[in-house]
Amino acid sequence: MLSSPFNLTCTPVKAFTPSPTNLARQPDIVVNCAALSVPRACETDPALAMSVNVPSTLVKWLSSFTGCNNTLLIHLSTDQVYEGTKCFYKEDDETLPVNVYGKSKVAAEEYIFDNWSNFVILRSSIIFGPQTISPVSKSLPIQWMDGVLAKGHEAEFFHDEFRCPVYVKDVVNIIRILTDRWISDGKKSQLVLNVGGPNRLSRAEMAETVARVRGYNTSLVKSVSASSIDRGVKSPADISMDISKLIQTLDFTPTSFEDGVKLTFDTNV
Repeated sequence: MLSSPFNLTCTPVKAFTPSPTNLARQPDIVVNCAALSVPRACETDPALAMSVNVPSTLVKWLSSFTGCNNTLLIHLSTDQVYEGTKCFYKEDDETLPVNVYGKSKVAAEEYIFDNWSNFVILRSSIIFGPQTISPVSKSLPIQWMDGVLAKGHEAEFFHDEFRCPVYVKDVVNIIRILTDRWISDGKKSQLVLNVGGPNRLSRAEMAETVARVRGYNTSLVKSVSASSIDRGVKSPADISMDISKLIQTLDFTPTSFEDGVKLTFDTNV
């Protein structure tokens, strides 16, 4: 929870439906987390993906206030806006998504650029970390890997898809830093940041790290090609991201993947 004397709203995972009773006054900050984020579900229903992932209703609602554009909109996007044909994408690289999910998130970014003047877009990689206080129904990546490896049987993981998984509390801290800056100086932003962890990893490498941290035999991790499985949706091969702009702009030190895995399973965190 972000504490602030300002009026802060976080849109939930489900689509935001504004009404006169949502807030008594215009919010100073909105963190938009609303998304249909399962690529296969987006591929199955492109219209739904666009309606949920493009925040047109939210932006139109914000525009209805007299002091419009005074709200800082922090919008969570995705690394899947990139094509995935090279490593360490920068924010100014061309966005060429290969699936409907990525296309809907590019459309969201373009809508914000065209219709709102005070925003930060966070292109997040795979977010991992502890289960939430109110457990989410979606399978969490590290917990899923742990559950598979805990059975003691060999399991398959892709060796040729690369991401920069980011620890969830890093994402929270990034949002907190942006919020504190807006509260302190009130300067409008039009900023896009890659939000990933410091490590470029395949899913096989992620699983091997989980195995080491949890004390499992790393030989249980069997490396296979992503092309060996039909997931019903095209997936970018390498959307690892250069996060130097994030580090420099926010004076931020990201958590390593291994440390994040340890923190994920630390019950005292």
